Amino acid sequence: MVEPVILELAVNGATPRHRNRHVPRTPDEITEAVLTGIESGASIVHNHNDEPMFTADGVHAVEPYLAAWRPVLERHPDALLYPTMAAGARGIPVARRWAHVEELARRGMGGMTLVDPGSVNLGLTSAGAVAADAAAGPYANPLADVEYMFARSGELGAAPSISVFEPGFLRTTLAWQRSGRLPPGAMVKLYFGGELEFGLRPTVTALEAYLELLEPSGLPWSVAVLGGDVVACGLAEHAIRRGGHVRVGLEDYAGPDEPANAELVRGAVGLVERLGRTPASIAEARAILGVP
Repeated sequence: MVEPVILELAVNGATPRHRNRHVPRTPDEITEAVLTGIESGASIVHNHNDEPMFTADGVHAVEPYLAAWRPVLERHPDALLYPTMAAGARGIPVARRWAHVEELARRGMGGMTLVDPGSVNLGLTSAGAVAADAAAGPYANPLADVEYMFARSGELGAAPSISVFEPGFLRTTLAWQRSGRLPPGAMVKLYFGGELEFGLRPTVTALEAYLELLEPSGLPWSVAVLGGDVVACGLAEHAIRRGGHVRVGLEDYAGPDEPANAELVRGAVGLVERLGRTPASIAEARAILGVP
C-alpha cells in the first residue's frame, strides 16, 4: 500500500498583512485558520503569534498558543500542532527561549515540539536587502542547546519537528540518531531558500543532495520553500515522488497572487491526488511518524 502524504500548514510566520490580507494574526484568527486547514487536508499545523520573531529577551508567551489551540483540540484532540521559538536573542539560556515549547508539551498540547539543530544567518532577501525585522546576528543554537531540546522532547513524550536550514543541521540530526538520542516521532523539515537567501535553492539537485544524507536514516521528511511556492516550482511534486511530504502556508508563500491558507492546502491536495496519492489524515500522520 502506498503511504499517504503528510501536508503541513504554516499559517502565518512573520508574514505581514500588508503582504497578504489573509494572514491570521490574533488567536481567534489562528484558530479558524488551523481548523480550516485541517478540514482542507492538513495533518500538521505550525503557527507563530503576533509577537516579534526576533526578541531581545528570547521569550515567547505561552498564553496565545493556549488560546488558539484549545478550540482546535476540542474538535480534533489528536491534532499535531507546534509553535515557533525566539530566533534573535543573544546569551539567553535555551531553557528560557524554549520555555513555551516545553510548557505546551508538558500540558500534552499538540503532540510536537520544535528543534532547530544549528545556527544560520536569516533575513537577507534575493534583492540584496536585509529585512527590517531581521536579527542583528545569526540565529544561534549551540550543540548544548540542541542537546537540551532533543532531550526534553524525549522526556516529555513529544515528537520533534526538526528544522533544516542548512546541510549541517541535517548532519547534526543524523549524528543524534546514530547515537540513539533522537526522540521517537521525529520529522525532518527540509527548508529551501526562495526569496530568503540561505541554504540550498529549491531544485531537484539540491533535494537529491539532502536525500543522499537522509535516506539511510529512514526518517520521515518534508520540503518547504521559504519565500516561494513549493508547489508551483515543482519541488513538491519531486518530493512526493521520492517518498517525502510537503509544507505549504502563508508563512512561506511568495508569489504573484494573494491566496488564503486553505487555498494553498487545497492546491497541495490536488497535486497529491494527481500523483495517485492521498493526503494523510491526522491519525495516518501520527502512524507515519510513530506518534502515539
